[in-house]
Amino acid sequence: MVDTMWGIHGGATGDADSLFRTRNVVALGWDEMPDLATLEADREAFKGALAATFPAKTAMQVANNAGQLYRFVHEMEQGDLVVYPSKATRRIFIGRVIGPYKHDGSDEPSYPHRREVAWIGDFPRTRFSQGALQESGSAMSFFQIKNYADEFIAAALGHEPVAETPEEEQATASLVAEEIENITRDFILKRLARDLKGHPFAAFVADVLEAMGYQTRVSPPGPDRGVDIVVSRDELGLEPPIIKVQVKSGTGSVGGPEVSQLLGALAPGEFGLFVTLAEFSGQAKSIAAGKAHLRLVDGFELVDLVLAHYEQLDSKYKAVIPLKLVFIPEGVEGSDS
Repeated sequence: MVDTMWGIHGGATGDADSLFRTRNVVALGWDEMPDLATLEADREAFKGALAATFPAKTAMQVANNAGQLYRFVHEMEQGDLVVYPSKATRRIFIGRVIGPYKHDGSDEPSYPHRREVAWIGDFPRTRFSQGALQESGSAMSFFQIKNYADEFIAAALGHEPVAETPEEEQATASLVAEEIENITRDFILKRLARDLKGHPFAAFVADVLEAMGYQTRVSPPGPDRGVDIVVSRDELGLEPPIIKVQVKSGTGSVGGPEVSQLLGALAPGEFGLFVTLAEFSGQAKSIAAGKAHLRLVDGFELVDLVLAHYEQLDSKYKAVIPLKLVFIPEGVEGSDS
């Protein structure tokens, strides 16, 4: 009876693949860490050792990394099954843990924290459902498999796979697509907030507007009286409509006074656009409600504009938010985004 099933990766680029398959082990990196068997069998001891070894890591990173090492040493047991998705062969390897933790970097110093395994078999990725593949593809190096453990156990026992219905395949693919979209959105917002604070963010918003077909003039750094960008359809900025833009690169909510300041900067016949990486307060939304000449664009909508006009952006901004085209199954909800 298998009580626990684990998943493990062989490095970000699969560099431990040969070690796993030829030496019949699974292993973790963090090679600067000492022999983990010398540490007290306590999560806090692992966190302390890891923090001392990697002082640049954040508290969250320390807890995450130390937790993986602790579980590898003290929670993984002999007899447990382990799933290893090989990047080198594009196959799923399933093995049984047959040895205790050992510290051994004699043949591959980058992966000294090891457990001996007996490989039961390797299987094509098509053998498993999309959900099982997604779970085994966790972002962590070492993790527990729970939701789709039965599929991997069935494969290890030589049972025939249970075929997914088209509806199940589409539902799973839809969840994957949604997850990809959410990760991409978070990535874009974090990069913009980190690398384009203050006036550089105004220049970025101007570039997005130019990608949409507008002409822009960005105010110089310093006091802007509520206007960061002046937008028009003609190069001289003389033909109406004239759009005055205020931007905020911070992650805090934009309130009513800031929106009112932009409104006060508009002359008759001009339009106002407020762009923020974050969101607008209820008061700000109330002020803008019903005003046809005022438009609020929050972080979520800004990402929509970035994705829609990404190819037309200046190369320096593509370097800040590097993206690549990803294909997902046709007909899945969200595939047009």
